[in-house]
Amino acid sequence: MKFDVNNLQWARQPKSCVISKEQIEIVTQPHTDLWQRTYYHFRNDNAPVLQMDTEEKYFSFVVKTEFSESNHRFDQCGVVLYLDSENWLKGSIEYENEHFQHLGSVVTNYGYSDWATTEIPASIKSMWYRLSRRADDFCIECSDDGVIFHQMRVCHLHKAKGKIRFGIYACSPEDSSFRAVFTNMELTECKWAAHSGQAPDKEF
Repeated sequence: MKFDVNNLQWARQPKSCVISKEQIEIVTQPHTDLWQRTYYHFRNDNAPVLQMDTEEKYFSFVVKTEFSESNHRFDQCGVVLYLDSENWLKGSIEYENEHFQHLGSVVTNYGYSDWATTEIPASIKSMWYRLSRRADDFCIECSDDGVIFHQMRVCHLHKAKGKIRFGIYACSPEDSSFRAVFTNMELTECKWAAHSGQAPDKEF
């Protein structure tokens, strides 16, 4: 597999974006988000999502995000795997206030989202993500240097059978807008190793 911007397709294209071989810029629009039901009860499904298709069952996708202009509550950009409005996952940093923001991930199965987070300093304005697939299981990792990655989430997507779509997203759930920059996009063999003692990889 090779990452090629020509293979990317929009699910909801933003009004402002610039795409080149080495870099993608998205300017978010106010009141855009991805969330389904849980706790907050509302359902938001209008964030710009830029993805490619694959039937490859074992791979890793790496991307660096930069968001120096992010300064309003819930501004976010990151990695995404969006199948449809009720089945998807995302990993990102969500701005909270001048003191801290949330590094976290959301997994949505059958129309119900969860949110796993940890607080990080608001001064952090870039982050690498690595999304890995092993059949219909996934791992999201993050890194501050693109070399050493730390696990954020291991999860299952019930609808992730055969062909899936994955890529990047950016949004501003409240009345704000910022420029999200994506670089260093790369597809590799699966960096998420099988668990010790696990049976060899096979088709599911």
